[in-house]
Amino acid sequence: MPHSIINRFFLISRFGLSFFHNRVRIQKRHLDARSHALLANLSNVGFDSDQLEGKILTGLVFIAVIGAGVLHAAWNALVKGSTDKALSMGAVVIGHVPIAAIILPVVPMPEVASLPYLFSGIALHLGYQIFLLKSYQTGDLTQVYPIARGSAPLIVALFSLTILGVQLSGTELLAIAIIGAGIISLAMVRRSDGQVNRKAAVLAGITGLFIASYSLVDGLGARIAGTSLGFYCWLAVGNGTLMALYLLWKSPKTLWSIPRRGMRVMAIGGTTSFVAYALVTWAFTQAPIALVTALRETSIVFVLLIGVFVLKERLSLLKVFATMTTLLGAALLRYAK
Repeated sequence: MPHSIINRFFLISRFGLSFFHNRVRIQKRHLDARSHALLANLSNVGFDSDQLEGKILTGLVFIAVIGAGVLHAAWNALVKGSTDKALSMGAVVIGHVPIAAIILPVVPMPEVASLPYLFSGIALHLGYQIFLLKSYQTGDLTQVYPIARGSAPLIVALFSLTILGVQLSGTELLAIAIIGAGIISLAMVRRSDGQVNRKAAVLAGITGLFIASYSLVDGLGARIAGTSLGFYCWLAVGNGTLMALYLLWKSPKTLWSIPRRGMRVMAIGGTTSFVAYALVTWAFTQAPIALVTALRETSIVFVLLIGVFVLKERLSLLKVFATMTTLLGAALLRYAK
């Protein structure tokens, strides 16, 4: 039975890739003037100030990203509370595939020029998930999550300013710094308990690099694709397929166990994770990538609340201070002009 389900999954993935190939061939024959311009300037496309800065951070985008943060916190708590984190992580990622397969027929195909970003994003997401899993297997959630999520917006902002030439106001830069400081300060909680884990911190830092990288790649890719949902659906199919192959290589038993022991996590975690990043991918096309990345990392606040009120973790003054600092940065970022 498990083998049958896994075989069907790979059959669906193979059909999806074939479908994608055929759609791309059709699209190539019907490229409009905009597509030709994108292909002719692939190395430069998306790197003009309008593409990079996007629009202002509107109320709708703000609410969407905060909502994505809540959903992100929920599925992370689900994985954290599992006794088999590898199985739960695999179930969440593979759980994206059936949702994407349902949506793909009714959304536009991404522009051909976005394919390099799509394939790069697929690889970066897998790297992020692998290192996040290793971090959780080595360290505590309250140490790993703040470092991984808190470092990402700072890396994205630095890269956007120094390499991509994005112009952010002083208030926006201050808001990003406050959010980063608030989130990273949560890692100090474990130090006060004498439970510093340098290996986990290093792994979490590498995870943060992956988060920053895929945020930039996905943000630019979604803009070039002309369809944030279409872009993310194909990314989800590719990412889910790679995760299945990774588990097949590293732990076949874990992969075969997902249909028996991971269906709840796949349904709940997969759905919340898919919706969360679909919202973020859309937000990347509506506002500056650095601002969206910084705002979405406020999910650590919701993780803290879930930890205290659901998982019954101890609440310290440092946790309260860090949470309020992060909320202050988010509020400042919302009203920055």
